[in-house]
Amino acid sequence: MGSNLTVGMGEIQVVRGAGNVLTALGLGSCIGVCLYDPLTRVAGMVHVVLPKSQSDKSGELPGKFADTAIPAIVQQMVSMGASASRLKAAIAGGAQLFQFGVSSSLDVGARNSEAVINALREMGIPLQAKDVGGSVGRTLRLVSDNGLVMVRTIGGDERELAVLGNILASSGVAA
Repeated sequence: MGSNLTVGMGEIQVVRGAGNVLTALGLGSCIGVCLYDPLTRVAGMVHVVLPKSQSDKSGELPGKFADTAIPAIVQQMVSMGASASRLKAAIAGGAQLFQFGVSSSLDVGARNSEAVINALREMGIPLQAKDVGGSVGRTLRLVSDNGLVMVRTIGGDERELAVLGNILASSGVAA
């Protein structure tokens, strides 16, 4: 029996098997990261709030920061049977909801996007699709059956962002 799980700010949710849907609601400057192992159907989502953790703040949720969230979710997924080498990723969010003039240092959304992309690259996880930036919030869904990633902007229609479970298309092998 599957379940619908909401992934709150700084949270990591990992599920295995068909029938599960992970959802991150109202992603503004935050980034929703979807990871999926197509062979074991282990699906994970983390709701990243900020780009970098402060080493003096131990006890914070590892999912809150891009630099700690990606290693933490990969570790949880591997403990549920996923292989780190098979993981595929899709991300959404990173909007700039507030205009503070021209200072890009205040654009947390762009910094979050960059930090998440760098963390995925460091872990060797291919980024299959992204829907980041802009000035509107998003809702992100990940379906554990096939790694389907759906994104909906506030006031817009839900649309397919990626299917992370397509083994042939994502392995570089010509079908």
